[in-house]
Amino acid sequence: MLQTILFDLDGTLLDTAPDLADALNQVRQEQQLEPLPYDAIRPVVSHGGRALIELGFKGETFQQRHEPLRQRLLEVYLDNIASKTSLFSGMEKVLDYIESNQMQWGVVTNKPSWLTDPLMKALGLYDRSACVISGDTTSNRKPHPQPVLHACEISNSPVEACLYIGDAERDIQAGKQAGMKTLVALYGYIQDHDKPSTWGADDYVQSPEDIIDWIQRQNQ
Repeated sequence: MLQTILFDLDGTLLDTAPDLADALNQVRQEQQLEPLPYDAIRPVVSHGGRALIELGFKGETFQQRHEPLRQRLLEVYLDNIASKTSLFSGMEKVLDYIESNQMQWGVVTNKPSWLTDPLMKALGLYDRSACVISGDTTSNRKPHPQPVLHACEISNSPVEACLYIGDAERDIQAGKQAGMKTLVALYGYIQDHDKPSTWGADDYVQSPEDIIDWIQRQNQ
């Protein structure tokens, strides 16, 4: 029986792409560059600030300036961290289902805690969660299994009673190496070249509501 549902943050639990896209385009504007279309930015969001800077600042002119540009991106993002971010449509129903059925949920993300915690608190989710494991909580980040194993410890759940849901291959790798069941969130930030069918997950969900059906089948 599943006891604890663990979520990746960006692209799985929360739709953070609008705020991150705005932050990237503000930094581009500061460098006298035109904004990138949202649809070009969205699939890259799950891969963090470095990937966004690589997308937004290509070419020799910016090659040696990626790190200061990344720092500026995160600074802008922190100032507007919950302006447009929200739970994915249907996710509130999922959390309500988990909480009302004597289960618990938590977050395991590679996002640093100085961004994760303010975001979770701004959306009223921090105190509802059984654990919030960020990229700097443990000595290793996903795809290493240590963060999800630490989430099991904090939530006092055996690994076999945990499910990890994510939208990137590293999420599935971490969950599988930890020995828990995994789901791919196909509604998340998946790039055109990604092949979720090769990641080895237990299953896939097209929408947050599908998570409820999957949990119900597992706990019958």
